[in-house]
Amino acid sequence: MKIWVDGDALPREARSILLRASQRLQVPITFVANADLGVPISKLCEMVIVPTRLDAADLRIVQEVEAGDLVITADVPLASAAVDKGATALDSRGKEYTADDARTQLSMRNFMESMRSAGLVQGGPSGYGNTHKKKFAAALDRWLTQRLRQEGDK
Repeated sequence: MKIWVDGDALPREARSILLRASQRLQVPITFVANADLGVPISKLCEMVIVPTRLDAADLRIVQEVEAGDLVITADVPLASAAVDKGATALDSRGKEYTADDARTQLSMRNFMESMRSAGLVQGGPSGYGNTHKKKFAAALDRWLTQRLRQEGDK
């Protein structure tokens, strides 16, 4: 069991929540980004810096993730690929992607992208607030508790 983090667009508050959970429960975590995020490197925490090519972090995570791992990302194609490999994917707002949901989200994302490029829609997601932090922390805690219980049953 390992946590993989798409760090390129991760809110700082979510990073702190992840680091505390990793340390508290002794779960390995790897941040993947195209720049150093300044995370404290330890036996549990790794920072992988990838080239600044488009989707380089996503491709690295997909290559390394295994069934039973957790992927933290706001990138719908990455979430979909992780779920297809048997991992769980959460966004930093506490939403868990399922196989069906990831495909639906991917279709919606592509549709909205075409609407934005045509100038029909503007803007993006709202800012990252306390409600998002609480939902993310609760979803992360639920996943970790469930996985650690399953590990203990083995």
